[in-house]
Amino acid sequence: MSEKLKQDISIGQNLKALRVKSKLTQERVAAKLQTMGLPVSREIVSQMEAGKYSLRVSVLLALKELYRASFDDFFQGLT
Repeated sequence: MSEKLKQDISIGQNLKALRVKSKLTQERVAAKLQTMGLPVSREIVSQMEAGKYSLRVSVLLALKELYRASFDDFFQGLT
């Protein structure tokens, strides 16, 4: 394999764009995730969007549902 994989790629900008497109505030996203049984605060949503917090797969799946997005939407432009 001649190409090295990038480690710790941040999808923060895409998370923010999807949230804004969905017309949701960070606070509303956190509240919706909490109703889905995920302990995510507004501060954690902010950190995820800033690339300073590693997402759990369960949170990614919940955001996919919440934003009605595809996995490609989360990783767009990160190759």
